[in-house]
Amino acid sequence: MQRIETIDLGFPIGLVDDISEFISHYTTYLNAGDVVVLYTDGITEAENADQLHYGVVRLCEVVAENRHLTAAEIRQSIINDVMEYIGDHQVHDDMTMLVCKQR
Repeated sequence: MQRIETIDLGFPIGLVDDISEFISHYTTYLNAGDVVVLYTDGITEAENADQLHYGVVRLCEVVAENRHLTAAEIRQSIINDVMEYIGDHQVHDDMTMLVCKQR
């Protein structure tokens, strides 16, 4: 598994007029079966009843356990796990995710 730090690749939407200083890029090549998961911090910072974050480690574990599935099934596995983790705790941030799988 390769985690790519994206702090320099993203930008805060709607907070500044000029986003040019926030834009960068990263190039990678995918092999058959490789999975890419893009997500907002609402996923990893989702809290359970004890106010503990879902976290990147848990997200990576769910992806690794389900990498043999289709992209849609991996996405649903993540959604199910996040929802189970947070239970009835209130969501405070958007949760956006894109899962792609190379054929």
